[in-house]
Amino acid sequence: MATDIETCEETMNNLISHLVDSIRARYPLMYVVSFEEQRVLESVRQVAKTVSKEMWIWTSTEGLRRDGRKAPVPAARRGPDTTDPRIVLDELANEDQERMVVLLDFHPYLNDPRIVRKLRDLVAALRTRPVSILLVSPVLKLPTELAKEIEVVDHELPDREVLGRALDDLLGWLHERGDVRIDLPRLTREAVIRAAQGLTLGEFENAMAKAVVRARSVDGSAVDSVLEEKKQIIRKSGILEYYDPEATLDQVGGLGQLKEWLRKRGDALSDRAREFGLPAPRGVLLVGVQGCGKSLTAKGIAAQWGQPILRLDVGRVFSGTVGSSEENMRLAIRTAESIAPVILWIDEVEKGFAGTGSSNYSDAGTAARVFGTFMTWLQEKRRAVFVVATANDVRQLPPELLRKGRFDEIFFVDLPTVLEREAIFRIHLRARDRNPESFDLRRLANASEGFSGAEIEESVVGGLFDAFQAKRPLADDDVLHNLDATAPLSRTMDHDVSALRDWARGRARRASAET
Repeated sequence: MATDIETCEETMNNLISHLVDSIRARYPLMYVVSFEEQRVLESVRQVAKTVSKEMWIWTSTEGLRRDGRKAPVPAARRGPDTTDPRIVLDELANEDQERMVVLLDFHPYLNDPRIVRKLRDLVAALRTRPVSILLVSPVLKLPTELAKEIEVVDHELPDREVLGRALDDLLGWLHERGDVRIDLPRLTREAVIRAAQGLTLGEFENAMAKAVVRARSVDGSAVDSVLEEKKQIIRKSGILEYYDPEATLDQVGGLGQLKEWLRKRGDALSDRAREFGLPAPRGVLLVGVQGCGKSLTAKGIAAQWGQPILRLDVGRVFSGTVGSSEENMRLAIRTAESIAPVILWIDEVEKGFAGTGSSNYSDAGTAARVFGTFMTWLQEKRRAVFVVATANDVRQLPPELLRKGRFDEIFFVDLPTVLEREAIFRIHLRARDRNPESFDLRRLANASEGFSGAEIEESVVGGLFDAFQAKRPLADDDVLHNLDATAPLSRTMDHDVSALRDWARGRARRASAET
């Protein structure tokens, strides 16, 4: 079931062109970040052919060898042991042949200050020699000393066309075997390819292999297998979480103006919108009182638009290793863009990026750099990634986040009005198999003035506990009793709520219709 690497040629054109230009400009040292080693090597072979260089490959297990040879070069040519990275670098410093040398998984050695020093010396030596060095690794580990010497080249995951060709190759192979049923009409095939966006070719192969093993066929169930694989991959990253779009905007009470704004942009991520000339919407920032439906709205957007949703945990981006936080953010951005169109949800964004000026997360300005990377991407992104950011405390929001151009709109989500509270009671009663018409919703709404949607839900749940213990149906008085026993956030933190409302005037659109 191996996929022909040559099917990736079209999507590698950007990488090939970039490397060719860099080599002709005599860049001595380049770094490609990718898990897809074989795809990159195939592209490098084309680069080496284009620039008329002989391609050599180094690994810590086999040492230095010419591409295509299984055995290492003779000892007389390579010195005592080319598996030693220091010896290899010494060899390359004296090389005078047209060579393109690929160092695979060299990143662990960049922790050694002697290796870093040798690389710096090598960069100076190679500026007048016909040798180009390319580091290929699944992670970016860039010592500060080499930051100005190495050109970092991003490698994109396979696009729809490449995935489609890989799928066709697989179907052809299965057809020749003749022992697997193939039922993949055009729309189902497109759904499989769309689900596979964001996976490497190897991961896509694994998902399809699992689908074949389970069903002994290739049909609509392959979509579920691919999505399952995608969830695993995203979960293993530890930075992004994949959510199935289950909650709908109908489960959010009120917020009429926000819903109408979202409805108008429901098809804006589609190819049809691009053909019409519409730019892909950037996103929306939801600021407001806790428990009033901001996070639920984010999930509801994905369901209403029929798009996957990824949750970015900004806290996990910041790890203890200097340099890895920036790479974590770049990885999250690349993953989101590879799956586009997609909803990217950042919950409580003010906590994730708090202290960017003082770099609370590190002593090397890491937080500020990561935040700067994210801001630049928000401003300049070209892929259909709709960002939904939520915030409870505007005092912690970095001013740069509120600048025009970052988001399409900023909405203020206030405490629900009386009509919205009626709608919220109706939603939560119906969700628990109760007929809302059996309750005095206006009475409950009036009694819950100042309550958030989350607090209203808890009053219904509390009432259910009371009714269950008393062995009788849920009644208005059960809910009213729980409302009376609750001190809502608007009372315990009335100063903060008032300050939030004052800030929103003139700075944000109201999510709810005026009453």
